Amino acid sequence: MIRVLLVDDQHLIRAGLRMLCDAQPDVEVVGEAENGRDAVSLAARLLPDVVVMDLRMPGVDGITATTRILAERPATRVLVLTTFGDDDHLYPALTAGACGFLLKDAPPADLLDGIRKAAVGDSPFSPEVLQRLVQRAVHARAETPRPVRGLTAREQDVLNLVAEGLSNTEIADRLHIGVTTVKTHITSLMAKTDSPNRVRLALFARGA
Repeated sequence: MIRVLLVDDQHLIRAGLRMLCDAQPDVEVVGEAENGRDAVSLAARLLPDVVVMDLRMPGVDGITATTRILAERPATRVLVLTTFGDDDHLYPALTAGACGFLLKDAPPADLLDGIRKAAVGDSPFSPEVLQRLVQRAVHARAETPRPVRGLTAREQDVLNLVAEGLSNTEIADRLHIGVTTVKTHITSLMAKTDSPNRVRLALFARGA
C-alpha cells in the first residue's frame, strides 16, 4: 500500500485527487494539507511514502515545504503537481529534492502512474517537462556522460544509464542485475555526487 499525502491550497483539487486515489487498491491517502507549513507537520507525523505537492500556496510554498520535509526524512518521495511547468518552478523544485514533476492537466492515469513510480524510486515527469530537461542537458555538454572519480565500474555503468533516462527496471534488465541492486547503486551514486534526487544525478552525469 502506497501512503500518500496530498498538498494543495484548493479544496476541490484535493477532493478530486482523493477520489482518484481512493479508487485504487494500492494507494491510501493518509492526509491532506492546504499549505506548506501543514504539509511539513503532517509529513513528520504521518510518514507518507509519497507527497503530492503543489508549488504556489499561501505562507510556506511547495518548494520550501519540500526542502523541510526531505531534510527531516530523506526517504520521502515528493512528487510535484502544478499548473506551472516553466523553468522558474521546475529547477527550484528539483534542487529542493522533488523526485518528479507533473502538470495538473495530465490525464488521471498519468498521475496514478507517477505516484506508483515515485514510490518505487523512479522519477515521473510530464512529457513536455522531461523533453526540456533532456534538451538542457544535451545543450550543456556533449551527449556522452562524464566519468566520475571514486566510482566502481558497475556504478559508472548505472550512472551512464541513469543519464540516458532509463528506469530502475530497464537498468536492471540492461545490466542483468536485480532492481534492488540498482537502487543500492543509485543511492551510493547520489551520495558520492551530492545529488539530492535521480534527476539531478542524471544532469550531473551529463555535466549540466
